[in-house]
Amino acid sequence: MIHFPAQRRGPLSALSLRLAAAVGLVLIVVAVVYLERDQYRDINDDGLTLLDCFYYAVVSLSTTGYGDIVPASQSARLVNVLLITPARVLFLIILVGTTLEVLTEQYRTGRRLHRWERKLKDHVIICGYGTKGRSAISALQENGLDKSRIVVVERNGSALRQATSNGLVAIEGSATRSSVLNQAHVRTAKAVIIATDSDDASVLVALTVRQLTAGQVRIIAAAREAENAPLLKQSGAHHVIVSSATAGRLLGLSTSAPPLIDVVEDLLTPGQGMALAMRSAERHEVGRNPRELESLVIALVRRGKVVTLADQAGAVVETGDMLVHVRDDRPTANTLP
Repeated sequence: MIHFPAQRRGPLSALSLRLAAAVGLVLIVVAVVYLERDQYRDINDDGLTLLDCFYYAVVSLSTTGYGDIVPASQSARLVNVLLITPARVLFLIILVGTTLEVLTEQYRTGRRLHRWERKLKDHVIICGYGTKGRSAISALQENGLDKSRIVVVERNGSALRQATSNGLVAIEGSATRSSVLNQAHVRTAKAVIIATDSDDASVLVALTVRQLTAGQVRIIAAAREAENAPLLKQSGAHHVIVSSATAGRLLGLSTSAPPLIDVVEDLLTPGQGMALAMRSAERHEVGRNPRELESLVIALVRRGKVVTLADQAGAVVETGDMLVHVRDDRPTANTLP
């Protein structure tokens, strides 16, 4: 099932308000009729009880009107003209409006789904909306990827609601199933990020994605244990990030070289000062030494491979190179007028 980003007011809220208004109208009419119950006559001619008042209110507002209870005095007829008849019209408007609301919402959802499927291409699929998945989405958005090009696959209900409340399209189900990945249009995706809670599930997801896409879609997976990284690569993952090993290295750096951990945290935390970025080499930069450029270049990506500046091949920027550089990521200070 596909869940679109949460809207400010859902159809259930609108239906609840209409139901409350309808019940309120019934109670108002019951109160008015009960206060003037001596002015009404029924077929038994034994007076109106509270249940009779409820019965009269319901059949009157629903325009059924059996005629077994009728206003007998001029004042009761006047109340019917001035109060109960307008209430009857309003009650019908609420009922018709509720039906139209449901039909319109169904039509709007269908159109929205069709429009989303027609435009969905070169998107990124996030399998798992836990801590790793949310962090990956934050990094994608920091690098300019729009929310409309991110699709979350998650089977946990609370995580799904959190994803949609954050403006993301989420598909309910397990990413190990081909039908769920097909709903996410995995064949036209740009990349699949596997951020599940277990390495076993990550392997199954990687195998399924590779089978559906014939290896044409880039797969990036997170592994909890380093010993499972080769298995993930054999399953089709192009890149594997070992979370436990990375955390262990950071812990070691924080002990042996504390300033280095501050630099790493700065690079990985948005808006703190420095951030890693990648861009295409500009025309005037081709043929120059990357160390001499205005940007602080730390590596080159040439034909899909990383070239370090220590290599002889990294001494000169070539046409088509991607520059990995450190950019200033500090928030722009607001200037007072």
